[in-house]
Amino acid sequence: MLAQVMAELDESAGDQTQPTEEILNALNAVKNESQQEELPTPTEYEALTAELKQRPHNPGGWRRLVDMAENSGDIDKVRASFDALLQQYPNTSSAQIRYIGHFLEDPGTFGEAEELFKKFLIKSPQVDLWKFYLTYVRRVNTGPATRDAVRKSYEFALGHVGQDKDSGEIWRDYIQFLRSGETTTTWEEQQKMDALRKVYHRAVQIPLEGVEALWQELESFENSLNRITAKKFMSDLSPAHMQARTTFRQLTNHVVALYPPHVPAPLNRPELLLPALPTFNASERTLVGKWKAYLKWEETNPLELEEKDKAVLVGRIQSVYRKAVIRMRYYTEIWFMAYTWTNSVGKHEEALNILKAGMDANPSSFLLTFAYAEALESKKEFAEVHSQFEKLINVLRVKLEDLEARLAAEEAQNTNNPPPAILVEPASQPTTGSSNSQFSDDKPRKPSELTERRTEYGLVWIMYMRFGRRAEGVKSSRAIFAKARKDRWTPWEVYEAAALMEYHCSEDKSIGSRIFEKGLEFFAGEIEYVLRYLGFLISINDETNARALFERVIGTFPAERARSLWERWARYEYQYGDLDAAQKLEKRIAEVYPTDPPIKRFAQRHTYLGTDAIAAQDLGFALARKAPQALGREASQSIPAATTSGNAPSSSNPKRPASPDYRKREERGGGGDYSQSHKRARGMSPPAPRSERERDRWDPPPPPRRRFSPPPQPAWERENRERAPLPPPREEEKPRPPTVPNVISWFVGELPAPASFDVVVELSRRRLLLRLELVVALPRIMDLIKAPVEAVPVGGAIDTLSLFYVAQPDASRYSRYFVYMDSWPQRSTQNLKKMFLRPMPTNKDSFQDT
Repeated sequence: MLAQVMAELDESAGDQTQPTEEILNALNAVKNESQQEELPTPTEYEALTAELKQRPHNPGGWRRLVDMAENSGDIDKVRASFDALLQQYPNTSSAQIRYIGHFLEDPGTFGEAEELFKKFLIKSPQVDLWKFYLTYVRRVNTGPATRDAVRKSYEFALGHVGQDKDSGEIWRDYIQFLRSGETTTTWEEQQKMDALRKVYHRAVQIPLEGVEALWQELESFENSLNRITAKKFMSDLSPAHMQARTTFRQLTNHVVALYPPHVPAPLNRPELLLPALPTFNASERTLVGKWKAYLKWEETNPLELEEKDKAVLVGRIQSVYRKAVIRMRYYTEIWFMAYTWTNSVGKHEEALNILKAGMDANPSSFLLTFAYAEALESKKEFAEVHSQFEKLINVLRVKLEDLEARLAAEEAQNTNNPPPAILVEPASQPTTGSSNSQFSDDKPRKPSELTERRTEYGLVWIMYMRFGRRAEGVKSSRAIFAKARKDRWTPWEVYEAAALMEYHCSEDKSIGSRIFEKGLEFFAGEIEYVLRYLGFLISINDETNARALFERVIGTFPAERARSLWERWARYEYQYGDLDAAQKLEKRIAEVYPTDPPIKRFAQRHTYLGTDAIAAQDLGFALARKAPQALGREASQSIPAATTSGNAPSSSNPKRPASPDYRKREERGGGGDYSQSHKRARGMSPPAPRSERERDRWDPPPPPRRRFSPPPQPAWERENRERAPLPPPREEEKPRPPTVPNVISWFVGELPAPASFDVVVELSRRRLLLRLELVVALPRIMDLIKAPVEAVPVGGAIDTLSLFYVAQPDASRYSRYFVYMDSWPQRSTQNLKKMFLRPMPTNKDSFQDT
């Protein structure tokens, strides 16, 4: 192509009228095309790097990037990869250790490793990084002259992470290092023993891994020096050591579930543990709850440190919070807890730094941004507050646009059509209220997710306006609202908040009304906004404009959406209008909703503050509500007092089982055979279907609402609305019909004739309950006495026998207990003993649950 252009230029060389600009443009185009053809295809490493810049929340992608950089052997790629990784996940000790490890392979690069140590250690609460640092220190300081440098390094490390439960290995290494020191004089030996004693005494009072072994070592060490002083030292340290041991057990129970299982790896190449964005599923919510419980537990000072050791307590809790925000980087609640605690101990600047770091990790966080804005407002740094609000608004706007594009793409994919317009009406192009097509049912509703995110976006504008009014006056809030009006994503809530702010703070009704009217140009199709506008006009007693607004918008909504608007205006007419106006309004409502019963509207006219005497008294709903309660009380009272004496279990069903048939054998016509089954008790019957009169009634009004809040949906609307079919009732397993054991039938047949009885046998239920010692230990009584037993007159027959079927503790067999009776013939007593001294069946199925 370049040769062709040059040929054309040669042909026209004599033409002085050829425009120079056209020639230059042609040459530039050819040059750009040749450069594009010469651009090499990006490598996998370069493509992944570009992808992570666009979407940095990808732990798996970062691991692949680091692996590719390390496998390439290019130190520049390693440096660039780890710098980018640690910018996204700062204070990740596993990444820091792997990064530094690349500069410890060659002594010529130790200087760069030391610079990285200086950069990472001060801010790191991770014990493994400090262990790696101490390993390096002991590696480069091997001579006797450098022992003091190693000792200072150990003290430096223990000053930062010595309170961590995982620092036990550092304490033991330090003690071993002190033991290995050589001495030449008695004074040097005494200094060595004193240094060892001090380290031991510090370590055994901390809940460390292996603190019990350290205590045993200390005891042996002290006894080897002086048994008398050893006893005193150990006695003084014992309370603090026992508290440390107890705290360590509690600490282990808290921490064991906070981290994933440890994966074995080389010391200089640990597995990268990178947090992912939360999805707030059940397991993640459980993890957050465990972290919160652990942090609150640490704040309670479980070691019971005294006031003189407050610095130790503060350092310990501070280290715990630093570890928490590293592991739970994308959970803003943990950041807020760290900020709140740090601020409570007087470290205000550090608390602000925590908020800033949290916002860097979570730039779209409402919680952290609002907290940071309030903190800056308290310090009178208003310019920075403006900057933070603008930053959050910009971040949320980008997320809204991405969500809009994603929803449009999904809709296009589902319908195989070009993406439909899900765009929000721009604020610069208002629509008129007369445009009925805007409210037609054919218009697709905006996705709920997009609507929710847009409402949350508007909340930021509202908080921004509040700040402007508080800090800089009404003019500032008006300027912020002017910016919001130009934003296409601003929801109607911002207009309402601005109008109410003007009304309450400026005491000017006209400004608030104008703001509402301006918002109506953009949100005339939002029924909630219209309701709030109408409520505002009613609250300021502007009846003329309220009536005009109602008449203007009521025809623009379909009937199913306009019901709340009809109800709101009807309540106003009922309370403050005349009777003719109310009746005319009812007639219009009846035309729109012909299925509504007339008594519903009439009763609502005579309701105030939730008191509906027509429903309660004339329609009987007050008594209807009491009927189930009274029925339940009757059922519970029908259960004899004996069943609640402590030997009988409680039942969830208030109805007691049906009684067996206590008629005489002759009347039942069964002869001596009692094996016929009785009727089994039935469960609670389902409530009868609501009558037509009851269906015409609505539920009592809800509790009082906030000012200008939308009215509750009336019950008649809920009754007439199409409902989802109720789930079919659960079919309960029908129990097997009970049978009378054969032994009972035999026993009854053995009873003497009625004439042989000349005593009055009084069988009261309370006296029928056995005081069995075994019953107290049994899990439950399988069956109670089935029915009250009436007193049998002299000469009458005894037709009722009461039995207990009682479960043994192991539930493997059942015992049967007969009820003792006051007076019993000798013959019957003998038969009774024979019958119940027989071996009892051990099979559960041998008895019925009756």
